[in-house]
Amino acid sequence: MKRTASAARKFIAPDVYQIVTDRITALLEAGVVPWKKGWTTTGVPRNLISGKAYRGINIWLLSSAGFSSPYWLTYKQAQERGGNVRKGEKGSVAIFWKLFQPKDGGSQPTTGQEAGRMLPLLRYYTVFNVEQCDGLTDVPTPEAKTYEHEPITEAEALWQSWTDKPSVIHQGNAAVYRRDADAITMPPRPQFETPEVYYSTLFHEGTHATGHSARLARATLLESARFGSQTYSKEELVAELGSAYLCGVCGIFDRTVDNSAAYLASWLKALKEDKTLIVHAAANAQKAADYILRDFQPAAAEADDQEEAA
Repeated sequence: MKRTASAARKFIAPDVYQIVTDRITALLEAGVVPWKKGWTTTGVPRNLISGKAYRGINIWLLSSAGFSSPYWLTYKQAQERGGNVRKGEKGSVAIFWKLFQPKDGGSQPTTGQEAGRMLPLLRYYTVFNVEQCDGLTDVPTPEAKTYEHEPITEAEALWQSWTDKPSVIHQGNAAVYRRDADAITMPPRPQFETPEVYYSTLFHEGTHATGHSARLARATLLESARFGSQTYSKEELVAELGSAYLCGVCGIFDRTVDNSAAYLASWLKALKEDKTLIVHAAANAQKAADYILRDFQPAAAEADDQEEAA
C-alpha cells in the first residue's frame, strides 16, 4: 500500500537525542559509568564490514554493552556475510550524522536564506555484536591489553572462606550476577587494571548473590525489576556498599574508593529524593557483608590468636 503525502507528513521521526540520553541515563541509574571501567577491552568498537571505528557517543554506547569483541554489524550486514543474528538477541543503538539540503514544500529546494545550505540530520540504526551472531566467518580475534598482578592474599582468603558462594566464570567483557544460574561472570583477571579493582568488582557481584532465595532472600534482588527501575537501582546501591564494606575488611578500600565515588555519583539525585534510601541500602549491605564474612578469619585475628595461645 502506497503511503499518501498527508500520511507521510504525520510521521514523526524518533528523537535520537532522547534515545541516546535515555540509554546513558539508564546506565548511570544502574550505577554503570559508561566511560569508566576497571578492566580493559579489545579496542574501540568498529564495524566488521568496513573496518571503520565508531566515533563520538557510539564508543560509549557500544563499549558498555558488555561484549568482548569490538566488532559490530547490522542485521542486513550479518546476512550478507553469510551469518545471522540469533533469535532473541537485542540490538544496540548507534547514531550517525547525515548532511541534507532542506526542501520547500517537500519537493523543491528551499529558497531565500536556506537556499544552498546543507543541514545536519541525526539518525540512528541498530547494530549487533558478532558474539550475538552465528555463521559469520573470518571474524578477527583481537587481544585485549593485559596486566600482570598477583592475587591479594587477604581478599582471596575472604572470598574462599565463603562456603556457599556462587560459581565464578571468567569470560567475556562484562561483570554480572545471574540469579537463575546462581553464577557470577567476570572478565579474565589479567584484563583488570589492578587486583584491587578485580576484587571490588567480584565483591559487588558477590553482594548481589547474597540476595538469592537460598541465602538472604533480599526483596530488591528477587523482585522482577526492569533495568534502571527504582528496585533495580536500590539493589545496585546495596551491591556497591557491600563491596565497599568488604574492601575495607581487606584493607583495600583506599585504593578502590575513587571507583566507588564515580559509581555512586549517579545516585545523588535518588538519595536526595528518598532520605531513607541510603539507610535501608546500608543496612542490607551490612547484612550481605556479614553473611559473606561469617566464616572469614582475618590474618590479623589469626596472629592475635597465636599470640594468646603462646
